[in-house]
Amino acid sequence: MTADPRIRIGVDVGGTFTDFVLVDGKRGVIFTGKQLTTHSDPSQAICEGVERIVREAGLEITDIDAVVHGTTLVTNTLIERNGATVGLITTKGFRDILEVGHEMRYDLYDLFMEKPEPIVPRPLRLTVAERMSAKGEVLDTLDEDGVRAQAAELVAAGVEAIAISFLNAFANPAHEQRAAQIIADAYPDLPVTTSVGVAPEIREYERTCTAVSNAYVLPKMRRYIRVLRDKLSDLGFRGTLSVMLSSGGTAALSLAEDAPIQMIESGPAAGAISGAHYAKLTGSDRVVAFDMGGTTAKMCLIENGQPEHSQTFEAGRVRRFRQGSGIPLKVPVIDLIEIGAGGGSISRLDRMGLLKVGPESASSDPGPVCYRKGGADPTVTDSDLMLGYLSPDYFLGGEMTLDLQAVSEAMVAKVGESSGLDDKASAAGIHAVVNNNMAAATRRYIAEKGRDPRKYTLIATGGAGPVHAYGLAKELKISRLIVPFGAGVSSALGFLLAAPAVNDVRSQILPLEQASPDLVQAHYDTMMADAAARLANAGADPDSIVMKPSVDARYRGQGFDIEVPLPADFLTSDFRADLQARFEEKYKILFGRHIKDVAIEIVSWRLAASAPRVEIKLDFQGEQILRKTALKGTRMVHFAESGFVEAKVYNRYGLTCGMTFSGPAVIEERESTAVLGPDTTITVDPWLNLIVDIETPQGEAA
Repeated sequence: MTADPRIRIGVDVGGTFTDFVLVDGKRGVIFTGKQLTTHSDPSQAICEGVERIVREAGLEITDIDAVVHGTTLVTNTLIERNGATVGLITTKGFRDILEVGHEMRYDLYDLFMEKPEPIVPRPLRLTVAERMSAKGEVLDTLDEDGVRAQAAELVAAGVEAIAISFLNAFANPAHEQRAAQIIADAYPDLPVTTSVGVAPEIREYERTCTAVSNAYVLPKMRRYIRVLRDKLSDLGFRGTLSVMLSSGGTAALSLAEDAPIQMIESGPAAGAISGAHYAKLTGSDRVVAFDMGGTTAKMCLIENGQPEHSQTFEAGRVRRFRQGSGIPLKVPVIDLIEIGAGGGSISRLDRMGLLKVGPESASSDPGPVCYRKGGADPTVTDSDLMLGYLSPDYFLGGEMTLDLQAVSEAMVAKVGESSGLDDKASAAGIHAVVNNNMAAATRRYIAEKGRDPRKYTLIATGGAGPVHAYGLAKELKISRLIVPFGAGVSSALGFLLAAPAVNDVRSQILPLEQASPDLVQAHYDTMMADAAARLANAGADPDSIVMKPSVDARYRGQGFDIEVPLPADFLTSDFRADLQARFEEKYKILFGRHIKDVAIEIVSWRLAASAPRVEIKLDFQGEQILRKTALKGTRMVHFAESGFVEAKVYNRYGLTCGMTFSGPAVIEERESTAVLGPDTTITVDPWLNLIVDIETPQGEAA
């Protein structure tokens, strides 16, 4: 890492709150802030928050060198299906690829299995004559007049964007590129997405889904970016506005205007980057990064300071935990699991009288009942208030006063009258259900990777993360919990910790025995030169760029592949022998064995390139960081094992390095509250993180 003398702001637009972190590299200090998200115009909360945090830091807007931004707008557009009207032009004979999808069913025995509705309806899916072979040879030339005619028909039908996805375009993009140029010449204001422009790799269904999804969100993202850029400019901002990618890197704003699909998991990715930072800081080799905000909860495995990555992502699943029930996207992402469990998650009784929580969220409007903004259904935040976890007078550092009486009445009316429970028992049930939902999702996520959660440390971030982390750790039998200082805005901090990055991929199926050194060298020389040029144009020092190559490989005859990282010296090592050993090792971790006497083949060649990330001194400042007396008092707090007990309440800003105390304890700071049970010992480390050791019952150790 390198020191950074700039002044930068990270902005994370969430479903309930928009978070801000200002890092002043000149003074070596950090300021934080939160604003309720303004869903009708997210830029309103962003600009209000930027103005406020700049003022609190004693700066002028003209002092800000850069703003790094992430948003849930892309993923929410796909989930809520409120994007643009999109037309698709594809190869003749392949009009129905979005509905055909895969030959496999995600549920073999459900006769009424629901599939995600195609983003492009059949009348807006048109075809033209053209054909490429899987090796990139032109079998049929592109019918350019056909492209013009089909584009005209789509425009007449009222489409707001067009996606182009031709068969085998990953092997030769010439036809897609020419078709895009023809449409651009005829309709210069119409957004056009080519599949090779967003997903230049094998698999027609996934590549087409990625192209149409990008086209679907493109007009809305362009309008949003334009409004945000203009409003920040009107405030006097003259610095660089960049975006966070789902892969954990940052990129220029132009990417959000051309390929916004790469931002689909920008917020969760930033939370994982922040978790990885604290894992390294605290010397934790194996970590579950847990980030719970107002709408969703995210869990990510981090080993040796690095989050795991994936090259695919499913959006808008019909069944929450069922792989194959969503829209498959070929987008590099940090590999994490995300569920509808946040502070705003709404509770209800189903037709069987069972208590359910989420995935529907009250978000910021109308918000939880306790916000007094019109919310009528009890949420997780409401239950947290009822159970004593949150102070009604110190939410957001006292900026919001929470209405406990309104919550009590809503608990009885919506849950208690039908279930026979009083307000506190109803709240305890909501808390238990949401914790169980998160624990079940985390267990499944970790088990799929062949790991044991008991060997991991839990790092809790997000506004609601520290409130629920203790209960989640108990469910997972995790014995150590870490709550960073400023945990409530850690995703915004993650934006500033991320490095400028680019990802490249080239698909070419090749038996391992045919992967000669010259061929491998040719693939990566081209990719590395292109990545270095793109990062250099973004201001990176060419000598500092880190290249991380990998390949997607499989046993011959298999339908799917796994990503295998390559060593730094892969071009000089025995490439074939080394790759085989690495593939078999990864395969055994995932599936418990590897297969003998079956040939291995390479499917795709990948490269992740990044500039060094900057060093941030964790010296949090602001009017809220006043070194006051640590102990604020006591209050009654509910824990599953003991019911309501008296817990000490601490001011987070009064805790200093080296302090040690025991639970039960509630530790309050402006953006979040940590709730720790009677069986915990809490130590404050040099960076003011809370290191929480949970007593492990005999016989439960890993």
